[in-house]
Amino acid sequence: MDIYIKNMVCSRCVMAVSEIFREAGFPNANVRLGKVSVDGAVDQEKLNLLNNKLNAVGFEIINDGKSRLIEQIKKLTIDFVYNKTKEELHVNFSDFLSDKLNLDYNYLSTLFSSVEGTTIEKHLIHLKIERVKELLVYDEKTLSEIAYEMGYSSVAHLSGQFKKVTGFTPSYFRKLGEQKRKSIDTV
Repeated sequence: MDIYIKNMVCSRCVMAVSEIFREAGFPNANVRLGKVSVDGAVDQEKLNLLNNKLNAVGFEIINDGKSRLIEQIKKLTIDFVYNKTKEELHVNFSDFLSDKLNLDYNYLSTLFSSVEGTTIEKHLIHLKIERVKELLVYDEKTLSEIAYEMGYSSVAHLSGQFKKVTGFTPSYFRKLGEQKRKSIDTV
């Protein structure tokens, strides 16, 4: 049985949810971002117990299809920003999302906007800017390398979008450091 979980955005989330399922008697649960697979069916009483434990730490079981689809879009957006392969560096995100979900991008975009109150594009931009902030704080790559890695056409494009979202230039932000970064689950 697959159980879909809302608000899972990182490896620490996977560890926390794994622990909850282990404590609830599911030691072999296969936990991935947004989804837990368990052997056999889970009765309603056990689902309620799991949901209460998950709610206590900021997660929630998703029961309807549209909410599951929104969570899949968020997970794929995070994967696209943080874990893309060299082949995916300059892939169009709308094509990437449509291919992964086998659904029309216009449908996905309309659904996401109606539920989340923002567009997929804005969500993607905010995630990319948070990743850029992270890379700037690490101070291991040049702005050109960061722009290329994040799929920007130029340093100027990255700098313009960065300033529009944060109010700072990337170089000034690099000087400010860690104090202005957000946790990925707050984006």
